[in-house]
Amino acid sequence: MADQVKAPESATGATPPRFAVATATPASRLAAVAGLALVAVLVALPIAVGRGSLQHLFSLLTMLALAQYWNLLAGYAGLVSVGQQAYVGLGGYALFALVSMAGIDPLLAIALAGAAAGLIAVPTAFIVFRLQGAHFAIGTWVVAEIFRLVLAQVKSLGGGTGTSLPAEAVRGLAGTRWIEALFDVRAATARDILTYWLALLLAVLSLAASYWLLRTRRGLALAAMRDNARAAESVGVDTRRARLVVYLVTAIGTGLTGALIYLHTARISPDAAFSVLDWTAYVIFIVVIGGIGTLEGPITGVIVFFVLQDNFAAFGTWYLMCLGALAIAVMLVAPRGIWGTLAHRYDLQLLPTRRRLVRQDTDAAPPA
Repeated sequence: MADQVKAPESATGATPPRFAVATATPASRLAAVAGLALVAVLVALPIAVGRGSLQHLFSLLTMLALAQYWNLLAGYAGLVSVGQQAYVGLGGYALFALVSMAGIDPLLAIALAGAAAGLIAVPTAFIVFRLQGAHFAIGTWVVAEIFRLVLAQVKSLGGGTGTSLPAEAVRGLAGTRWIEALFDVRAATARDILTYWLALLLAVLSLAASYWLLRTRRGLALAAMRDNARAAESVGVDTRRARLVVYLVTAIGTGLTGALIYLHTARISPDAAFSVLDWTAYVIFIVVIGGIGTLEGPITGVIVFFVLQDNFAAFGTWYLMCLGALAIAVMLVAPRGIWGTLAHRYDLQLLPTRRRLVRQDTDAAPPA
């Protein structure tokens, strides 16, 4: 929806051209149609693919959600955290505590686990926000390690070796019986289909929520902070409050994702849940090579990451070295990332958030 800016009539009586603020582009309209079609295909995909493919897609979708949240945090709010695994682990452990100890339905426990991660993020934010730059990054990693060590002492949740979800809770997931009947599959496959659909919903919602946020007034503040934090403050942007809001939102989203991941695996341990490599290093790699500070960047990065993982993960340590070398090469050759470089060179925006003042005829309808 465009905001029209109408100029007063000139001295000759002629009405000068009107202007409108627009965000949509022809490419973004095509992308919206293609995106809806892709989501419809992904929803129906369990009809055509096997359990292994669904598990692979589950990993891709959850990593995409984590990448979108980290991109929002670092790419727009300027908070480069290397401790987001804290909220993956907290979300996972909150799910296990709610299901195993309180007997709450696992699907409801996912939502409650996200809320729990958000509540814990409030006092955590007041600690880490006292730090700046590299100190903030290291501080978030230290906080994540503290959470890992604390939960390793909780014997009711398996201590240092971890624990599994109760078998009856896994078997009794809401909706699995309906999926079994619909697709004529076994219970284990039905659970994979259910968690795959939940991962797809979470990935779509994370992208949609980020897009919506960046098109609001608060999104304008974040974009201004990304470009020049001091200039944003000089025109009245409360950068500390904006960063706090983004930190809490990303904590909740990351906690939800962590809860879903560990509902899918049905087993958790402190070392796995708070792994800096699995939940932060890979996410940073995805965002950096895709294009930090763009919504399309994490999508590009997660596709590149999983193509590389499929073809080179068997090489072990060499695979990790190749990922590092690729990240360095991209930063040297294309500092904006793959998508960021393409978007800058060809003025291509599939999910546009930048506002443009466009001239329009007085008889034409305002652009979207």
